[in-house]
Amino acid sequence: MARILIVDDSPTEIHVLKTMLEKHGFETFSAETGEKGVEATVAEKPDLVLMDIVMPGMNGFQATRQISSNDATRDIPVIIVTTKDQETDRVWGLRQGAKDYLTKPVDEKMLIEKINALLAG
Repeated sequence: MARILIVDDSPTEIHVLKTMLEKHGFETFSAETGEKGVEATVAEKPDLVLMDIVMPGMNGFQATRQISSNDATRDIPVIIVTTKDQETDRVWGLRQGAKDYLTKPVDEKMLIEKINALLAG
């Protein structure tokens, strides 16, 4: 069973994503800040990270860059899940090392398909 880290400062968003993922058999855990997300990724080595962008302190772009540039975590795929729907944000997110970019509200079927495709390699 794949373990997915949800990094988001909104308890509501965490709950929504957790519910979707657990319904499809994924194990989830969460972090409320970019800093805690990076720490949890290093410590727990999840199979995949769902990363919000707009958070206090370290934002999701910065956290994604740290995860994708760290030798210990660079192979863990990050999908950015955010309300920021501008093409420039999407391009920037992918440049930071994210493997995919989805805007909220997330389409459950699309999210699960993207996760499964990344986990399949």
